[in-house]
Amino acid sequence: MDINKATAKELNGLQGIGPAKAQAIVEYRQKNGQFKSTQDLSKVKGIGPKIVEKLGSSITVTK
Repeated sequence: MDINKATAKELNGLQGIGPAKAQAIVEYRQKNGQFKSTQDLSKVKGIGPKIVEKLGSSITVTK
């Protein structure tokens, strides 16, 4: 799933991402622009490196 294009509803379906984190991802993206890498997801409040690692190949970014 492309974290630069996914809606909060789509992100909510990812392992370890609930409604609040999904909304935080969308809000972060709106405020700061697109993610440059999947590792940038850890910059979102409440999402740490372990969650990013767990998501692994299920997330992508397009530029």
